[in-house]
Amino acid sequence: MRPLPHPGQHGGNSEKGSTDMHLVCPAGSLPAFKAAVDAGADAIYVGFRDQTNARAFPGLNFSDNDLAIARAYSRQRGRQLYVALNTYPESASMPQWRAAVDRAAALGADAIIAADPALLDYAASACPQLPRHLSVQASATTHAALRWYRERFGIARAVLPRVLSVEQVERVCAAGVVPIEVFAFGSLCIMVEGRCQLSSLVTGVSPNRHGVCSPAHAVRWEEHADGSRSVRLSGVLIDQFQRNEAGAYPTVCKGRYRVAEQVFHALEEPTSLNTLELLPRLRTAGVCALKIEGRQRGAAYVGAVTRVWRQALDSLQQQPAAFVPRPDWQTALSEQSEGRQTTLGAYHRAWQ
Repeated sequence: MRPLPHPGQHGGNSEKGSTDMHLVCPAGSLPAFKAAVDAGADAIYVGFRDQTNARAFPGLNFSDNDLAIARAYSRQRGRQLYVALNTYPESASMPQWRAAVDRAAALGADAIIAADPALLDYAASACPQLPRHLSVQASATTHAALRWYRERFGIARAVLPRVLSVEQVERVCAAGVVPIEVFAFGSLCIMVEGRCQLSSLVTGVSPNRHGVCSPAHAVRWEEHADGSRSVRLSGVLIDQFQRNEAGAYPTVCKGRYRVAEQVFHALEEPTSLNTLELLPRLRTAGVCALKIEGRQRGAAYVGAVTRVWRQALDSLQQQPAAFVPRPDWQTALSEQSEGRQTTLGAYHRAWQ
């Protein structure tokens, strides 16, 4: 594994296309963390066991002891550890979020990933040595917005929202305000990065404030005599699955509903972002890092997806002009995708 630059360095943005993109992978548990490291992740992002991160599911995320083990495991192998503090605290809860910044600094994290301006301001003043990455939850889509975050809070990197086309990503990279990280693979959100009115309406809680779009306490599965299953969110029927039909974790946007006497995915079909074919273009644009979504997924998912992307990035580095995604890579990623479907999402907008 090649040595990593400090998170504050420009990486791919310092000289267009000249520096290899780094692979940033998710971990919601210690086994998943080790799977990401062993499969070739350059950096792994994690969360504490509370609402300071946007994957606050019961049984997920890291205790202090887990994090100490993970930090040692990553350091021994020359990898980086990022802590996601990417939710928006209410005023009364700000002390907990500030304490999370302090915990990340004491842990020796290589960066925090945050969106809330007040939290970024605290981190910049209380822990100036701790690099700050702007979370996708901030929804900063222009170089002017990124410049504002850089000038006020000294951000070292920004994760772009998954609503931009490739051309828009290229323009943001060309401005050279901060190093740019983009999502490469994983689940998509049809809302503006968690600003989900649908989930808030049905469950009464905001994903951006409470860390999940479908709180576990609101989910109810029902088994039927014919072997089918139905799932409700706060009493609202979200979907029904036939015998032996796989069912993903229920979300309002990816449920099936009756519309004009037809039952179908009226809002969005379950599918995952897959940008393998865009790698040469993202590299040329100057993207410094690729992010894999999936802290809520298990170690098998993390290991399989990380392994494919490590091979793809190594292949791109060795022969950038001749890079072509291998069929077995695509097959492996499809097997880990929602609904076994993949898409380029907003990266490909024929109308733009």
